[in-house]
Amino acid sequence: MGTTQLETVPEPKYWHLKTVLSNALDSEFAVGEILPNERDLAARFGVARATLRQALEQLELEGRLQRRRGVGTTVAPPRVGVAVGEAPHAWPGSGGDAWQPVDSSLRRPPAAVAKLLGLPADEEAHAVRRTRVTNGQPVAAEVLYVPVATVPGLTAIDAPAGPARARAVLRELQRLELAGQDRAVELGSAPADDAKQLDRLPGAPVLVVTTRFVADGRTAAVAVATYRADTCRLTFDDNGMELLAS
Repeated sequence: MGTTQLETVPEPKYWHLKTVLSNALDSEFAVGEILPNERDLAARFGVARATLRQALEQLELEGRLQRRRGVGTTVAPPRVGVAVGEAPHAWPGSGGDAWQPVDSSLRRPPAAVAKLLGLPADEEAHAVRRTRVTNGQPVAAEVLYVPVATVPGLTAIDAPAGPARARAVLRELQRLELAGQDRAVELGSAPADDAKQLDRLPGAPVLVVTTRFVADGRTAAVAVATYRADTCRLTFDDNGMELLAS
């Protein structure tokens, strides 16, 4: 990468360093190659490690780098987009759905989700966990919250636990006529549980997609999906937003 010292520039030092590092990634490093440790990089560029971390975090957010448990920081492969998510008028778990059910349990939804569902803060709902894998790599983790009243036909005897229980909740949900859905996206950082599922470090940048499903004139379910920001991107077409993952 060279030993050029950074000079005073009008833009933030970490941003200038990000540009220098990005150029080095293009010319000196191969996809999957491990970068030198932070101490060596900071010394080569004459910057504080805090400045270096800001630049590395920005490059990770842009999908140029990946931080992997037990490996370090590696050069990320280029993003290649494939469609992710349900069709506009399909319930989760419908035909062609690429998500894999993990399990389902009763738990209190987060306050924001409970508000969308119109549930009291202390009321439990079915929490269906699912994962999304693309090209053998985990790219998203989701929790689908379904009020108990939405699927009254579900019994614990039919499917007591695990993926079978998750599929049972989804089957009951699909008995309803879906009137529509809406989706919101925000940038966030991965909590410990999601980071583990996505093979990322806690605090890694993620895209949080909240989808509200409407049936019978009310919110029947809410899905909160966490996508790896280093492999996923948003595009826009005539039909609105499309979420893509490499």
